[in-house]
Amino acid sequence: MEKPRNIQLRLLSYGVIAYMMLAFAWWSVLLFIKNRDAYQAKRDNMRLVMIAREEIPPTDEAFYHSPAFRALKKQYDRQEYMILGEAGVFVLSLAIGVWLINRGYHKEVMAAQQQRNFLLSITHELKSPIASIRLVLETFQRRELPKDKAEHLTKNALLETERLNKLVNDLLLSAKLESAYQLHQEPVNLAQLVEDIFEQMEAKYPRATFTFNKQTAVEDTMGDVAGLASVIINLMENAAKYSGEDADIEARISQHGHTIRLEIADQGIGIAEEEKNRIFEKFYRIGNEDTRKTKGTGLGLYIVNQIVKAHRGKIEVLDNQPKGTVFRIDIPVAKEVKQK
Repeated sequence: MEKPRNIQLRLLSYGVIAYMMLAFAWWSVLLFIKNRDAYQAKRDNMRLVMIAREEIPPTDEAFYHSPAFRALKKQYDRQEYMILGEAGVFVLSLAIGVWLINRGYHKEVMAAQQQRNFLLSITHELKSPIASIRLVLETFQRRELPKDKAEHLTKNALLETERLNKLVNDLLLSAKLESAYQLHQEPVNLAQLVEDIFEQMEAKYPRATFTFNKQTAVEDTMGDVAGLASVIINLMENAAKYSGEDADIEARISQHGHTIRLEIADQGIGIAEEEKNRIFEKFYRIGNEDTRKTKGTGLGLYIVNQIVKAHRGKIEVLDNQPKGTVFRIDIPVAKEVKQK
């Protein structure tokens, strides 16, 4: 939501633009009147001079058909067209300028909102695992615990450490993607990679149902194994995150000619049509950060999109049936992925 000061600045800008338009319209009208008055004065003077010199008979028809009047009328028409043309160019330029200013302002507001959301989310994401790990360590420091409770707390601390590690890695990777990201190319079997990650996801989300459907044989391709693994993990964790406790997630992989297609489908809350083009923006998250319940920083899908692009692939967001979302990735089979 815009702050009152921003709204006042926008209203002031619109007021200045409206004043400029009215002033320009007024000066255009005056210019038309002055041009018309000058034309009429020249016309009347020309007629009197031509009649006095007996160059034409004293009739309207003779004067209006004379070469001198036609030249004067042609000059007047040309000046009118020039005034109209200049007015049109000015209005068009002003309209384009207003549109560009509004677009730039909207982008700045959205960028500021996304950065605010990012700061709020990253603060929470960093503080939460650190607080959990600290609590576990303080518990161990203060008293002796039974073995089962100690193991339970240790497991929780390791999970929070893993979460913190992933967050830091995402931050570092997102920074690299903007400047110095280089693919570490090696042969990779995407079908096997998905299957391996499925096992990790099943252990991490025991209540979720994961289904892997290998629809056709898939060739090995050259790619960045760590990067592609990050893509698959981010999409699967998103599917689990937005599908509730009993998530139903399916991965489908197939090859069509020289293109490998990977689809991650869920039966979750889905994504609104107007959000589909924005979810790959850096720091962008659906909803309001102040009332959000799901964890995240808005970096996951940005990283996914950038890594897929680095592999010369593309990603689409589709609606699943009867509900949910499908992320479809098409990656060309390559002996080598050329760096951009």
